[in-house]
Amino acid sequence: MPADQLSTTFAALADPTRRAILARLVSGEASVTELAEPFDMSLPAVSKHLKVLESAGLITRSREAQWRPCKLEAAPLKDATDWLDQYRRFWEQSFDRLEAHLRVLQAKGKKRGRRK
Repeated sequence: MPADQLSTTFAALADPTRRAILARLVSGEASVTELAEPFDMSLPAVSKHLKVLESAGLITRSREAQWRPCKLEAAPLKDATDWLDQYRRFWEQSFDRLEAHLRVLQAKGKKRGRRK
């Protein structure tokens, strides 16, 4: 995945309104009006958020007569998750090493405790 696409994905996800819109779209397509309902903002403001999500490839918008549904496109989220996964593995390995080190220290502490 090109770094610029990854940056675009994370930039789009940086806003809580856009994350909430994506969370709503997990349950299925929705119109701009439906997506705007929970927010205290104008339809044009919601449309700006949708444009950012669309530019990042996180949603698609179509037209069916008068209805203009928005649909979640999860591929960029998968790419971001794959990128983050390498850091998850790093932290898991670090915690495993820390746990092993603490066990060694505890075992040494128990041995010292017996001598007293």
